[in-house]
Amino acid sequence: MAEVTITRERVEIRFGAWERAWTGRGRVSVPLASIDRAAHVDRPLRVPSGTRRGYHVSGVAKIGVWGLVRGPRRLVSVRRGHPGLHLTLDRAAAGGDFDEIVLSHPDAAGLSRRIRRATGTRT
Repeated sequence: MAEVTITRERVEIRFGAWERAWTGRGRVSVPLASIDRAAHVDRPLRVPSGTRRGYHVSGVAKIGVWGLVRGPRRLVSVRRGHPGLHLTLDRAAAGGDFDEIVLSHPDAAGLSRRIRRATGTRT
């Protein structure tokens, strides 16, 4: 499962070896200023849809990039039975790779609250 660290200016996401193979990256760093929305989702497997490049076992896990043909483009690492963190980004300010990031994390609710406080957003 991805490790998430929140600093004064960024959200740092580090992927494990299995996730790295499917996301094509070991880490992602997103400026807090580029986050439009941070939300906790109980069933993160329902968020990603569309054309993908990655690993998908229906109802179990999704890891990779979703929304390749039609947006939004999402970086995804979610598993059944784990709450999710759903970040909506200003793509240009975030570096131009993704519109959204969806991750399973045991403290997704706490992370979303911390990110909302740091960014001053209410949703």
